[in-house]
Parts: sequence; C-alpha cells; structure tokens
Amino acid sequence: MASVLAKKQKKKSNYNLKELKTLGNQLLSSRTHINNLPLLITFISPSSSPQFVLESLLSLQSFFITVLSDLPSSNSQINIDENELSKDPELVYKLWLKAKFDDFVKSLIDVAVSSQADETLNEIVLDAIMDFVKLGKDGRFQSSIYQRFLHAIVYSPSGLDSLLNSLVSKFFMYIDVRYFTYITVEKLARSLDSRGIEDKNNKSAHEDSEDLSRPSNLELAIHKIHYILSQIPPFDIKGGQSEYEMWSQLGLSSKEIDGKGLKEVNQKKGPKKCNSDVLSTSQIAKKIKLKFTKAWLSFLRLHLPLDLYKEVLVNLHQAVIPYLSNPIMLCDFLTRSYDIGGVISVMALSSLYILMTQHGLEYPNFYEKLYALLVPSIFMAKHRAKFFELLDSCLKSPLLPAYLAAAFTKKLSRLSLVVPPSGAWVIIVLIHNLLRRHPSINFLVHKQTDETDEDSSRGDGEHCENAKEPDTCDMSNGKPGIDMFNVEETDPAKSNAMRSSLWEVDTLRHHYFPNVNRVVLELEKDLTVRAKTTEMAVKDISGASYATIFNREMSRNFKRPPVTNQITALFPDSDFPGWVFKLDESENDEKSTKRQRIESS
Repeated sequence: MASVLAKKQKKKSNYNLKELKTLGNQLLSSRTHINNLPLLITFISPSSSPQFVLESLLSLQSFFITVLSDLPSSNSQINIDENELSKDPELVYKLWLKAKFDDFVKSLIDVAVSSQADETLNEIVLDAIMDFVKLGKDGRFQSSIYQRFLHAIVYSPSGLDSLLNSLVSKFFMYIDVRYFTYITVEKLARSLDSRGIEDKNNKSAHEDSEDLSRPSNLELAIHKIHYILSQIPPFDIKGGQSEYEMWSQLGLSSKEIDGKGLKEVNQKKGPKKCNSDVLSTSQIAKKIKLKFTKAWLSFLRLHLPLDLYKEVLVNLHQAVIPYLSNPIMLCDFLTRSYDIGGVISVMALSSLYILMTQHGLEYPNFYEKLYALLVPSIFMAKHRAKFFELLDSCLKSPLLPAYLAAAFTKKLSRLSLVVPPSGAWVIIVLIHNLLRRHPSINFLVHKQTDETDEDSSRGDGEHCENAKEPDTCDMSNGKPGIDMFNVEETDPAKSNAMRSSLWEVDTLRHHYFPNVNRVVLELEKDLTVRAKTTEMAVKDISGASYATIFNREMSRNFKRPPVTNQITALFPDSDFPGWVFKLDESENDEKSTKRQRIESS
C-alpha cells in the first residue's frame, strides 16, 4: 500500500503546468477522462504551488458547475441500499461525483484557511466557495457548505484577517448570507461554550494537547466570532427599505419563511433583488432579528477574554440592544457585569440604564452599586465622560429619596478634595444639579457645623421625612465640629449623609482653577427657586483633563490694561539728592555681552 501511495505522489510531483491544463481540458471534454477528477483534486492543497492550485481550480469549478444540479443530496444517500446501487449504475456514478465534490470543497476550504496560501489565491478560492454556496441545490442557498467554511475559519489556529475582511466586504451586504451567518455563529458559540467547560473539567488531561481546548486557540476563536458578529450590518427597516439583495438565486428556503415559498427568479449569474411582493420586508426582518438575538446571546455566554469583554460592553448599547427581538434577555449578562465592580461596572452602566429606562428592567440594588463606583480612580478612567453623564441622568428622578440624594451629594463633596481640577469641576456641577432637583437636601449647604446638639436634632428632623431609615437622621449623638458622614460605608442609607454638611465645597472657593470657584459661587443662590435657576450641562465638561484645561487656558485672550505713563526709573531723582540712577552705556554693553555668552554656552 505504501508503494502505491509513493507512486501516486511521485506521479503528482512530475506534472507540469501544461500537463495539468491538458488533464482539465480532457475532463471537460468527455466522461471517459473522469479519472482525471480525483487527480486534479489532489493539486488543491496548501502545499501545492499557487499556479497548480489555480489551474486545477478553474478546471474543477467549470466541471462541477455543470453537474451540480444532478448531484444527490447528502440525506438521500442514507436511504439507498445495495440492491438499488447494483441496478442503477448511473446512481453509483452520481454518488461518486457527490463524494468527490465534497472532497473538492474540503480541499478549497483547507486552502482558504491555510496561513501558507497567497492572499490573491485566497480571494479566488473564497469566490469559488461562495459560488457553490450560491448555486446549491435547486438554486437555494447551500448552507451546509457555508457552515463548514465558517467552522473552518473559526477553528483555524491562524488569524485569517485578510480572509475575514474579504468575506465581510464582498458578501455581508446580502441578506441570506447574514441570515445563515447568524445561524452558524450560534452553533459555533454553543460548541465553544461546551469545549470551554470540558477544558476546565479536564485541564490536567489535556495539558499537552494542541486542539481547540487550549486557551490561546479558544480565545482566538472567540475573537473571530466577535469580529464576524460585529461586522454584519444590521437589517433595519425603519427607513422604509422595500428591497434587499440576495446572494443565492432563490434566497431563503420556505422552511425559514414560515412555510411561505418564494417565486423562482431568472437563473442569471450575480445577486438578485427580491421585491416586497415576493417576500415581505417585515417578514425577513423579523426572522433576521430572531437569529441575531440567538447568535449574540450564545456568544455572550462564552468566557470572554478581558479585553474583548470590555469592548463588548462599550458597544453593546449601540450595536446590539436596538436590534434585539427582546433586549430584556440581556439583563443577566449586564447585572453580572455591573456586580463585578470597577471599570467593568462603568462600562455595563450604559446598557443597564437603557434596559431600566426603556424596557422596564427592575434592579433593586442599582443605586447601591452606583454609589460604590464613586471612588477617586473613576476620575482618571478612560470612559469617565460617559459615566458622569449617566450618573447625572440616573440622579435626575424627582422620586429619588432624600437620604439617597444626600448620600450621593456628600460622597461627591468628599471626593472633590482628592480629585484633579477637572474632576472637582464635574463634581461641583453634579452637586449643583442635585441641589436644584432635590430641594429637601438644600440644608446641607447652609448647615452650621458648630450648632448645638438640640438645634441639630431639630433641624435635621425636618429634612428626614423622606428618608429610608428615619433613625439614621437622629443627631442626638452628634458632636459639634465633627462630621458624622462615614465615607467608608457602602450602603448610602447608613452613611449618615443627612447628619453632615457640604463643608468640603466651601474649601473650593479659592481653588486655583477659576472654573471651580466660579461654579461654587453658584451654590450660594437659592436653588429651590427653579424658575430662576437652570441645570448645568455635564456633557460639556465630563471629559475634561489636565491637557484640555491647560490648552483652554492657553488659548484664552486676556485684556491688558493700557499703559498711561512710560516708567523710566524706579525712584524719582528728587527722593535721593546727589544720587544719579543711570546705567553707564559701557557697562550696559559689557553686561549684554556677558549675558549673550552665558545664553550661548
């Protein structure tokens, strides 16, 4: 057996390009040369020369396109017994052609996902694979070939950036390609999820394995799935879209369209446009939205790498939530992310806020988690601008209890002592808005720290009617000059904010950054009169930093006072009779020369 294989391998290596072209012409001319078919398939290999691969590909593609409609489906081979095969030689021939076609497609996919293949050759191979996907059986989308192709791309140990870019740019504008991409991605994500679980359970048994269970290859596969999902354009019919493009001749089969078949279109090459009278745009949009939802939910169940986890959270509220069939299905993923804390919670806040305000999600511990995020490091975080805008929006409700508004106000006031000037600027604006929205906590601004215990208890009781725990507002144990606020407390109801004052803000009256003390002066106004005051926009200053503040100050034009008299001497001569305050010109020249020497050195 080994000698036979060696002989075949030797014969293959002895062929030149001209002989290979002759084999292809013979195959296309007559069935008597059908034995050239398996030989030509052997040249479709990552180890073969690109010229040999291209020449074999052109011949085999031309051959299979003519016989593709006569090939039996994979399911029909199961019901064929040996008696039928012996009675029908033509059926045996077609089954053999079907097997060789599968081998040919497999070889094409191997070349496409190989890191050794040339980029130009990959483009040609990609077009050939997608042509067979388009022709398929009876002109419908050949999903089995497309799924095998995407499976090979995701499971390949190579990055395949150029191949993925070509696939996205050439074929993701077609509706049927997007539809079956979502279906395939869902299956791949489920497969990776199960393999990841097996890898955790059998880590010791697979330490020397080189398959996909290795963490590096698993992470690469997850990154590829995310790239594919994020590059599919959303199918949105809000703009009144009435037409859409199909890659295959008949588009989606009737099984995916709720039993409503499609009218056949002309079998011309190239993509076809299906009008709304053939298939309703709303029907196809509903189907794609459902597959889009299943694909993303399956992907989000994976153990995402940290860098990819952050990227997904940042874009989730814009790229995913608006196109889900039921966005509330993301609540588990987002609440888990929000409970992690730190920068992950900040990134999950945008999407979680959308679910709460637009889709009716109830999250009882939302404000406690938000309160815990107020730490000095948040003022240096990359996404602090969006966080401050959402923080301002979350605290806008007039139904917010007084104890909660006071806790956030006091926590921000304490942070103003340790944050950069840009952070202090944002904090004072947030405090200004909180005091204007919630008049019940305005006593924090004017409370005297040296008041007696009796006055403190009476004054604070007037503002604790809406508190969650009225006992926390009891100031009978308070001492004059001592701040009862507990900055280390994570529960805002137990922070004693109602027993404190905003003395930290008073220290910012003479801050070296003029915008800070200017906003502090605004707090002296009577903010309870809402008709005479307005809220300050957080969006305009939320992304400020040392660099932006410095550039803003440097670009300002300062008015210089006019010079009325030319000063020639520091003291008039009349004050010192007998003295002449005049520098000799020679000494002036000598000093100038010395100064030039020093500067040049």
